[in-house]
Amino acid sequence: DHGISPDSHSLAISDQSQDDHRSLVYLVPIEGGTPRRITQKAPSYWHGWSPDGKTLAFVGERNGEFDIYTIPVTGGEETRLTTAKGLDDGPEYSPDGNFIYFNSERTGHMQIWRMKSDGSTQEQVTSDEFNNWFPHLSPDGEWIVFLTYEKGVEGHPENKDVMLRLMSLRDQKVTVLAKLFGGQGTINVPSWSPDSKQVAFVSYQLIP
Repeated sequence: DHGISPDSHSLAISDQSQDDHRSLVYLVPIEGGTPRRITQKAPSYWHGWSPDGKTLAFVGERNGEFDIYTIPVTGGEETRLTTAKGLDDGPEYSPDGNFIYFNSERTGHMQIWRMKSDGSTQEQVTSDEFNNWFPHLSPDGEWIVFLTYEKGVEGHPENKDVMLRLMSLRDQKVTVLAKLFGGQGTINVPSWSPDSKQVAFVSYQLIP
């Protein structure tokens, strides 16, 4: 997992080369250099920058539960935002910084949720029979793109028939952008173009 800071000076990464190969979050200068460790506890998986570049959102497993946390880019204490049983994953800030969108299986299967950036007012965004992962907000704040697995698929495995779907935040209408063979790594991290007109993703096979 990796993502460029809002000021384009740093790259946040999840790295598994230390701590018995359990993931930790680091910052690296965009031009290269020595990584600086941000999270002290493992495993921790980076997913989002706050728009002001001061805070990172990540997923951490603590005491057997995967929850969403934030931490200052300078390091220090992590703040737990979710406490529901089951996996909470994929946190990403809205462009205005007011909300964090994420995916959660607290209702029985994976759906898109959002909460205020302090963890309050957690509410469900999608409600269907599929398993929806990794919400990414367009820079203009108008859209969410996310990865969809068929019902019954657990986790976000590779080598699956999946869909990229788009939700309008104005009317919550969902459309299919692409059907492809992929899964893990298809759209784990933010990938919108700055003008909100294109999305980059990975397919395991050539799409005509």
